Amino acid sequence: MKYRNATEIFPDELLKEIQKYSSGELVYIPKTTERNNWGANSGARTFYMQRNSEIRSKFHHERRKISELAEEYNLSADTIKRIVYR
Repeated sequence: MKYRNATEIFPDELLKEIQKYSSGELVYIPKTTERNNWGANSGARTFYMQRNSEIRSKFHHERRKISELAEEYNLSADTIKRIVYR
């Protein structure tokens, strides 16, 4: 993110109005577009949803033990429990 001088961006009237509320301070102006959900761009969300579905399936249908699943997926037993019992 690059800092720009407000005099280069805002018209004089708007700049004076902004200065009434915050003069000499840094002000963050967020983007108007909505943000994507976590993992939407990289595919991480899909990956973890599929992995967790596999883990649940193996636990419930194949009757695999939590310790086996933890070793297979390189996760802690607590993490496997969270996935399975959620």
